[in-house]
Amino acid sequence: MGAPDMDHVEHHAHSETGHDHHHGPAPAGWPMAAQATLHCLTGCAIGEILGMAIGTALAWHNVPTMILAIVLAFVFGYSLTMRGVLRAGLDPRSALRVALAADTVSIIVMELADNGTILLFPGAMDATLSDALFWLSLALSFAVAFAITTPVNKWMIGRGKGHAVVHQYHSTTRD
Repeated sequence: MGAPDMDHVEHHAHSETGHDHHHGPAPAGWPMAAQATLHCLTGCAIGEILGMAIGTALAWHNVPTMILAIVLAFVFGYSLTMRGVLRAGLDPRSALRVALAADTVSIIVMELADNGTILLFPGAMDATLSDALFWLSLALSFAVAFAITTPVNKWMIGRGKGHAVVHQYHSTTRD
């Protein structure tokens, strides 16, 4: 099975909202954008926490720890989307393409926001797993990332991009 036809995906996203393909995408609502952002944030948070915890526990320097956290955020972010579309019947290659199309911009924005917050939070980069500062700065970074990424996802979904490309699979499964 080849990659999903993105024109079909876009048309399907439009028809689900009751709008004809020729009239353009329906405006994305804030609840839909927030749901897409929470989905993305879940995968990113798993990867970020795991990466920061591993790097901190192994007493790695800040840069390798942050690189590991970012890589794992992408891995877990894409994995959550792939899990849902694989259950809907897509082959692994097509599922990866859908995940890349759905989540890449969202994850990039989220990673810039949350890692930027941690970098700017005084002492956060030097905190250890047993420090409240470690967990406080991480929680704050996720809140900032959510606040910054939600409008981006709203804008993308309203144009049939980003998380809108997985909506055709939601009728078959919930991820």
